[in-house]
Amino acid sequence: MNLLNTLVDKGLRRESPTREEALAVLATSDDDLLDVVAAAGKVRRHWFGRRVKLNYLVNLKSGLCPEDCSYCSQRLGSKADILKYTWLKPDQASEAAAAGLAGGAKRVCLVASGRGPTDRDVDRVSDTIKAIKEQNEGVEVCACLGLLSDGQAERLREAGADAYNHNLNTSEATYGGITTTHTYADRVDTVHKAHAAGLSACSGLIAGMGESDEDLVDVVFSLRELDPDSVPVNFLIPFEGTPLAKEWNLTPQRCLRILAMVRFVCPDVEVRIAGGREVHLRTMQPLALHLANSIFLGDYLTSEGQAGKADLEMIADAGFEVEGADQVTLPEHRAAAGGACGSHDGAGCGSHEGSGCGSHEEPGCGSHQGGGVCGSAEAPAAEAPAPESAPVAAPAAGNEPRTDLVAVRRRGAGTDLAPNA
Repeated sequence: MNLLNTLVDKGLRRESPTREEALAVLATSDDDLLDVVAAAGKVRRHWFGRRVKLNYLVNLKSGLCPEDCSYCSQRLGSKADILKYTWLKPDQASEAAAAGLAGGAKRVCLVASGRGPTDRDVDRVSDTIKAIKEQNEGVEVCACLGLLSDGQAERLREAGADAYNHNLNTSEATYGGITTTHTYADRVDTVHKAHAAGLSACSGLIAGMGESDEDLVDVVFSLRELDPDSVPVNFLIPFEGTPLAKEWNLTPQRCLRILAMVRFVCPDVEVRIAGGREVHLRTMQPLALHLANSIFLGDYLTSEGQAGKADLEMIADAGFEVEGADQVTLPEHRAAAGGACGSHDGAGCGSHEGSGCGSHEEPGCGSHQGGGVCGSAEAPAAEAPAPESAPVAAPAAGNEPRTDLVAVRRRGAGTDLAPNA
């Protein structure tokens, strides 16, 4: 296909595709799917080889969030039967992180529900970061605490944080239909604050919330403009007790097309498969490794993921290798820029001459928990209707709800049971 040849050529040059080309990737047929994966895989291997970075989530404070994000199991009014607990102590969080690091993770993502941290919360998290860093040489720590106030990103950086996650989640046009307690602009502002403080920005999206192909392309191009170093792609986990509980419209093929589109638009950034991969990619997960170079190991924030041992076996069986702690994730031109957003001259998401890339939330370091990610879908539930101006994707034919694959987390942080790592 001429389209794929063009996209590969642009990806190897860090050049942005056009919106029309990005939309064309999402519109490809199942007959062409393996060709799409192979083409995006060339771009992935050019910049990241066959390495897979492992990340591990620690949910520092679960549930009881005052925000109304429709996809999130921790939202205001959520009836999802999730774990609810207040802040973990630094030693508890460090113990939880150790399990993921022992399983091969090189980055720990510290997540807390809520609109944003108080100054006291920043002190708590700073103490936790220091505890983890003291006990684990070379570990990367990413914080995900919601909307930041002035000066808080700098304090996290001083405490040893390497990165900050705050997802855009969906397009600006549809954002008000998903969340009403804060704005899209609030999210963008927090990513800018992380950048300005010298933190590596992590920002991604959630697919499957009723958005159209145009919405998906919009949010990924917006991310490119924000220029994060890592872009987590979440696939909506429709939790019972949340407004989007009936949104079961994703197929493995749809998820692969979305990941391919993200890779073409953001060729040289860390593309991470986040929440919902087990639910929506299912047995096609190994193919997704040809598109993304990063995954979460083990469980997510409020739901259980694939067993950590199975993740490691999947990576090896697919012919990939776990990225070591001594290996640099980003390509040299981005890493040389300081690792914080890793761009060169303001270029966006791997582009040359300015562009960008980023989205997602439940504040979840790229995986929202209780929420989910990936796809196409019918209009959101009445509690959070999509704006009238936003076209809604048609339901995927023959995709039956897989509620059997949605398991609420009952182990790890906040419990007395060993974590999955």
